[in-house]
Amino acid sequence: MAMLWKFMRVAKYSKTALSPKGKVRGIPSYSRHASSKSVPSDCAASTPCSNTLELLGKAYPQDDFSNVTEKILCKVGKNLHNRQHHPLWLLKEQVKEHFYKQYVGRRGTPLFSVYDALPPVVTVQQNFDSLLVPPNHPSRRKEENYYLNREYMLRAHTSAHQWDLIHAGLDAFLAVGDVYRRDTIDSTHYPVFHQMEGVRLFSCHELFSSLEDGEGLQLFEQGHRTAHKQECHTMEAVRLLEFNLKQVLTKLMTHLFGDGLQVRWVDCYFPFTHPSFEMEINFRGEWMEVLGCGVMEQQLVNSGTA
Repeated sequence: MAMLWKFMRVAKYSKTALSPKGKVRGIPSYSRHASSKSVPSDCAASTPCSNTLELLGKAYPQDDFSNVTEKILCKVGKNLHNRQHHPLWLLKEQVKEHFYKQYVGRRGTPLFSVYDALPPVVTVQQNFDSLLVPPNHPSRRKEENYYLNREYMLRAHTSAHQWDLIHAGLDAFLAVGDVYRRDTIDSTHYPVFHQMEGVRLFSCHELFSSLEDGEGLQLFEQGHRTAHKQECHTMEAVRLLEFNLKQVLTKLMTHLFGDGLQVRWVDCYFPFTHPSFEMEINFRGEWMEVLGCGVMEQQLVNSGTA
């Protein structure tokens, strides 16, 4: 079983069935705890010929889906979240420090690993299909995303890397990166912003070991999907995971914003979690959304751990 949360947006925040934990079967080729070097030129892209786009050292044939503008391409590769002392870097480091101190494995090492150098160019399959986003979902539209062509795009969320990281055998990680959406620029929106998200998978023992009679509880059942749980999860497992999830995120927000923070939870919908929630904090007398989270769809977890 797994829980997922997603937070951190500059200007404005725009997110299992329980499976046994798997051992790490290999770390992906991108760097872990890496600080990516910024691209030295003003723009990381070029167009050597009219029907080909070169971005971050790779060439992408253009087609009827290609809609990335030069201004957006020049933002790719800046990696502001990895520039030492940049506000985004400072915030990322605060979150990392909190998780490193609060969540420690049996050997005294950090439970969560951090990935902050993941490539911003992903496939449509990574960005949508791997997250169970329906083919006709409005979030796939050209008007909402930056496509290099029909197969490749600039990631619209850090969740585009979820499946790959889970498939690599990771069961607790944070992913950080720049993301791209075709938002109209105003006081709370910009087409390039940053996200950080976390995922943790639980085994039956990990979830129930702290309970007095936890040995008799199960993660799975053959039931029915309701507004509160997936068909394959027991209500006991979902309630405990929801409690754990909200406790983890409340502690994090208190660490970032200080004691006395007013928090409220709102039920919502995401294609890749159920149940799903948004956290809002009271800021200057108004409720402001800061993150989305939920219990990851078991189908997604199963496909990633197969």
